[in-house]
Amino acid sequence: MYSITKDGKPLDQGMYVIDPVAETFSSVESGLVLDFSGEFGWAFNTSSDCTFDTGSGCTFKTGPDCTFNTSSDCTFDTGYGCTFKTGSGCTFNTGFDCTFKTGFDCTFDVGEKCVCIRRDVFEVIQLPPGKRIRLNGHQVHGWVEVLE
Repeated sequence: MYSITKDGKPLDQGMYVIDPVAETFSSVESGLVLDFSGEFGWAFNTSSDCTFDTGSGCTFKTGPDCTFNTSSDCTFDTGYGCTFKTGSGCTFNTGFDCTFKTGFDCTFDVGEKCVCIRRDVFEVIQLPPGKRIRLNGHQVHGWVEVLE
């Protein structure tokens, strides 16, 4: 079972679409809190300014192997095997074996076998496990390590 709230209250069902057969959730609303912690393999399509908390908060709570397609400035805390397609300024804290297609100024703290594809500079970056890194600004190749 799942719950969908905004500002601590259940979201009106006319504000989102759920297809349980295709396992998809779609909404143009921002600031959602979605709890899909008992589900896996879902595709989420949301607006900006959301927080995702997924894996083993908008806020997503899901199992592994989910697909996210979001606007900019989102935060993801996920399990393994996820695929992300985002705008710029996102933060990712993930497990292993993840793929990211992002803009610039994103921060990563990932497990093993993760890769980032930078659309703004056409760059593929093998993300180093155990290090927190931030992609360089718009149209600037590379990344820097973020020290705690």
